[in-house]
Amino acid sequence: MNFFFPEEASTFARHVDGLYLFLILVTAFFSLLIGTLVVVFAIKYHRKSPDEIAAEVHESGVLEIVWTVIPFGLVMIMFVWGASVYFRITRPPGTALDIYVTAKQWMWKLQHTDGHREMNELHVPVGQPVRLTMASEDVIHSFYVPAFRFKRDVVPGRFSVAWFEATKPGKYHLFCAEYCGTRHSNMIGWVYVMTPADYQAWLAGGAPGESLAASGARRFVENACNTCHAEQSGARGPSLAGLYGRNVQLANGQTVLADEAYIRESIVNPHARLVAGYPPIMPTYQGLITEDGLLQLVAYLKSLSPAPATGPAASSPPAASNPERKAPRP
Repeated sequence: MNFFFPEEASTFARHVDGLYLFLILVTAFFSLLIGTLVVVFAIKYHRKSPDEIAAEVHESGVLEIVWTVIPFGLVMIMFVWGASVYFRITRPPGTALDIYVTAKQWMWKLQHTDGHREMNELHVPVGQPVRLTMASEDVIHSFYVPAFRFKRDVVPGRFSVAWFEATKPGKYHLFCAEYCGTRHSNMIGWVYVMTPADYQAWLAGGAPGESLAASGARRFVENACNTCHAEQSGARGPSLAGLYGRNVQLANGQTVLADEAYIRESIVNPHARLVAGYPPIMPTYQGLITEDGLLQLVAYLKSLSPAPATGPAASSPPAASNPERKAPRP
């Protein structure tokens, strides 16, 4: 850890620090330059006597071009550099390990796809991209790990997806960086970055509960979603097998990618984006399914889709004898 910044412990920490340092240096340089020129010009050109008349000043075209081109070039450097960092930190790789997070006053609930659950703690392997799908049960929270330069707001009513890849084994602070109530300062935790061998030992040492996908399959049956989303022809809802990650044709002629946000919206507000060829008969589940339940349904639906060629870490479909066990229709 250096004097000015926390320890760099993720793959994009140095990119964020580099951009931030550049912005500080540019700001400091121009602040000193402009401040110095203000003082120098105030002394040099101050009025010498009450009767003094200022001389007419003729602008220099070259000077005008210089002080226009240089700031423009600096701004474009900031834009391109900033866009590069932004795309780097907002595009999780296909091989990312999926972990689901639920924020609630005043705790972090985390669940691995194999069923391991944690409270205010997160164990991850070093050198493995980790993809977080986060939801809030109440107010706005913000998942913040300073050593990773990782911060993502968790907003009620939608999923927040972000990723990081830790580069150093260790124990790192986890904070909520958005004021969320009277005990906001207590909403803290730790991220434990482990070697792959230690991480596998940690997984083996715990007693995992029901996997996230299996919980989603159970909720699917409990909410009677299989009555509409069956595999046979003439079903009232479309088949959900292989839906996740696929483009869906809507009734209005548009297409939409079936990602986490689309699936969530289709459960809580099914009439917002109707699938082509199906009537608007699905009821809303707004307020009937918790954010934990929505995350479970999303995990189950993802388990019904084939893994991409890159081989991302994903949970296996839960064992079930009923072929109609599908998540609610997006």
